[in-house]
Amino acid sequence: MATNKLLLDYIYGHETQLADHVFLTQPLGKGQVEDFTWGQTMNQARRMATHLQSQGFEPGARIAILSKNTAHFMMAELAIWMAGFTTVAIFPTESADTVKFVLEHSGASLLFVGKLDSWEQQIGGVPAGLPCISLPLAPKTTYPSWGDTIAACQPIAGKPARKPEDIALLMYTSGSTGTPKGVMHSFERATRASEGIMAYEYSQLGKDFECRVLSYLPLAHIFERAWVECAGYVHGKGHIFFAESLDTFLQDLQRARPTVFISVPRLWLKFQQGVFAKMPAKKLNLLLSIPVLGKIVAKKVLSQLGLDHVLMAGSGSAPIPPALIAWYRRLGLNLMEGYAMTEDFAFSHTTTQTKNAPGHVGITFPGVERRISDDGEVLIKSPGTLVGYYKRPDLDAEAFTSDGFFCTGDLGEVSADGQLKLTGRKKELFKTGKGKYVAPAPIENMILESPMVELAMVSGVGQQAAYAIVVPSETLRPKLNEAEVKAEFEAELARVLDYVNANVADYEQLRMIVVAREPWSIENGCLTPTMKIKRNRIEAAVDQKVEKWYSTKGPVIWA
Repeated sequence: MATNKLLLDYIYGHETQLADHVFLTQPLGKGQVEDFTWGQTMNQARRMATHLQSQGFEPGARIAILSKNTAHFMMAELAIWMAGFTTVAIFPTESADTVKFVLEHSGASLLFVGKLDSWEQQIGGVPAGLPCISLPLAPKTTYPSWGDTIAACQPIAGKPARKPEDIALLMYTSGSTGTPKGVMHSFERATRASEGIMAYEYSQLGKDFECRVLSYLPLAHIFERAWVECAGYVHGKGHIFFAESLDTFLQDLQRARPTVFISVPRLWLKFQQGVFAKMPAKKLNLLLSIPVLGKIVAKKVLSQLGLDHVLMAGSGSAPIPPALIAWYRRLGLNLMEGYAMTEDFAFSHTTTQTKNAPGHVGITFPGVERRISDDGEVLIKSPGTLVGYYKRPDLDAEAFTSDGFFCTGDLGEVSADGQLKLTGRKKELFKTGKGKYVAPAPIENMILESPMVELAMVSGVGQQAAYAIVVPSETLRPKLNEAEVKAEFEAELARVLDYVNANVADYEQLRMIVVAREPWSIENGCLTPTMKIKRNRIEAAVDQKVEKWYSTKGPVIWA
């Protein structure tokens, strides 16, 4: 799909050729939805572009969006691009401090405030005097509204063009290892990666497949921006549905009946645990093993999840247990695993129908180069490679090799047939008192094979042995005050401990498994907005208790 077109060129083509095609469907609450055709989407975006241009901002000025995923998030971005500016999206769950940091670091000239759950806690991060506009579905504010603003403007005329090297968006990383970094993506590189994504989907599903997606992972995160929004701009004929809320997620899925559905491991795990809450794993396993009946049961399970129309399913953002992939494949959902980063516009590796070895993240997409450094680090050169870090030339110097490969910080090894296996993060490796490095991710994956565990973290810097701390599954947590259930859970964790220790090197063996006092969440600072665990935060929270745990006997300890 090699072209010289940029994202806006594709968009202008769809505006003309697909004017009446329903592109976006926005839930409004109480079962109501609003559809937007390409023509309607662009009419609103063009009017807002006229308003933004009238404000006298410098060329390439940063315009921020703080909102959950909505149709108007995408319209705002289109307006920003057509007006000649750069988008800065902020995770809708961020604290006031992080909102303030991103707005100030990016030098934002204006902020769109959209659909949010915690606006009262975030508003303090908005600098006094910063112009703001409220999007439809936003909390009540005193800001000028989107509707009133566009009603006063004529649509911007023609096909405003951007240069290939112009920065389209600043992506602030979710900060699992510290202060968020602003990743700069140009129109050229964002477009080439988005074309690559669609070329891959066409190769798997055919050029004319019906593309329906549910947008629910944060648009402030690179995956959703690349695989849902920007790939949607290249494709044009797809239909993007938005999720209303966590409470309505199943209804949202069933409304969309997505044909492409990609998620994070934690959600794939929660889906599975939801199924097990209705039917015990042993009973489901038995039913699936019965010829004919097994296929009927599998289809019913997928139908109840809203996934029965899925042609392409994927998992990314963090390692997923191979056993979980195998479970979905048994249901008839061909779940693939991918690997990519903010810094390569989510365009790096994927498993395929023939290259999907358990524990591997597959092969490179066409146009992506990969090599392993002498110390085992995965180095990537992708069509979507970042231009650099905003205002951080020091990080640019660290991040690239002399010949332009990006240093991912991930450790990996490559199989004979070219499949990449990730073995850990360089910064996550730690030494126990035995003096050898432990990579926590593979061990955590083994623990997460248990349906009773939702999240796991392995730690133990300088201790005589490593340990794991786990969060029980959501369905199990309310029942743990029942003696019988608690005993069953402890027995399962003891089994998990034996299983792990039988399958790792002696210096990686766990001394114990600790049960977390409360679930980890974005709200309590233990998870990033993309649901990765914040190791430093969790380790700091339990630091005073660790010595006591090591002096307590038994395989399972309650924090």
